[in-house]
Amino acid sequence: MSTPHVVVVMGVAGTGKTTIGPLLADELSVPYAEGDDFHPAANIAKMSAGTPLEDSDRRPWLDAIAQWAHGRSGLGGVVSSSALKRSYRDRLRAGAPGVVFLHLTGDRKLIERRMAERKGHFMPTALLDSQFATLQPLQEDEAGVAVDVSGTPEEISARAVAALRRLES
Repeated sequence: MSTPHVVVVMGVAGTGKTTIGPLLADELSVPYAEGDDFHPAANIAKMSAGTPLEDSDRRPWLDAIAQWAHGRSGLGGVVSSSALKRSYRDRLRAGAPGVVFLHLTGDRKLIERRMAERKGHFMPTALLDSQFATLQPLQEDEAGVAVDVSGTPEEISARAVAALRRLES
C-alpha cells in the first residue's frame, strides 16, 4: 500500500486475525496491535464462560481500538477486531476515519477445526455459531477487501497484501 492506512483485520473467531495481522504488519512495515488486548477483563470472563458479548460489552472495546487506530492515522498500522456488524465498523470509522478493513472469510468447517486446534485462547468453539449469526459482511460502500483463509498463513497474507494494493489503485 502506498499510503499509510490503518488496516483492521476482521472476521469471526478462528479466521486467523491474530496470525495474519502480524504477517500483514510486517509486510507493510507498520506496527500491529492485538484486538483481544483491548477487551476489558469482564468481556474476557464472559467469553471464557461461553457467553456471547452484547453490543454494550463491545462499545468500550471498539472505542479503545478506534483510539489506537486514530493515534496511528497517517502513520499506518494493523489491528485485529472481529468487527462483525456494520455498526461496529461504523463506530471504528467514527473514531478513526480512514481505516480500511481486511475481512478474513472462510468455510465454517475449516474455521471450526482451526479453533479446536488452537491452545490457550479464551474463545470457545461453542461461540462460533453466534459469531456467524452476528456477521454482517463488508458492504460496497465500506473501504475494505475480503480474503479467503484457506491455505498457509503466508499465502493468506500475500493475498491480503495484493487485495489491499488493488483497493488503492
